[in-house]
Amino acid sequence: MKPFIFGSCLLLSAFIWGACNNSNSTSQDPVDSAKAVNKAVKPVEKDASDFAVKAADGGMMEVALGRIAQEKASSQRVRDFGAMMVKDHTEANENLKHIAVALQVALPDSVGDDTKKEIDKLAKKNGKDFDKSYMDMMVEDHEKDVAEFRKAADKCSDSTIKSFAAVTLPTLEKHLDSARAITGKK
Repeated sequence: MKPFIFGSCLLLSAFIWGACNNSNSTSQDPVDSAKAVNKAVKPVEKDASDFAVKAADGGMMEVALGRIAQEKASSQRVRDFGAMMVKDHTEANENLKHIAVALQVALPDSVGDDTKKEIDKLAKKNGKDFDKSYMDMMVEDHEKDVAEFRKAADKCSDSTIKSFAAVTLPTLEKHLDSARAITGKK
């Protein structure tokens, strides 16, 4: 029995190591690698692992864009919003990492290729153009996030991921309200 458990742990470690270290490879982005590991290992139901991977990718994006906003925004409100994104999403990302370790769910170690393109596109903007593009993106992104987290909080098959979504949801709703207030959108 011990060799089987040891072998299973080695296999899981190899899969996770491959997913986490695949960011140097051009064949597959980190999000796809994490999904592939979770599909092969099946630590939890697919809806739970897919939600965790997507939440990790989105959370890392929020932190990266928040840092850029703190540097490039012309408006103090937008810089402050960026600081809030860095603080709140760093905390949520850390919570999700602890959950993923406990559940043996692979998460991407960096943003996916599509997310990286969005970050790079926004990073090329400056001043008021940056402010408008960033805040419009934050409204749109947080509308999607609130809907996805609400769905996971209500219907996720894994109780730990479900709880993470429910606990994180009020923070995302606050972000959405703040983004809407800054943009003047309802």
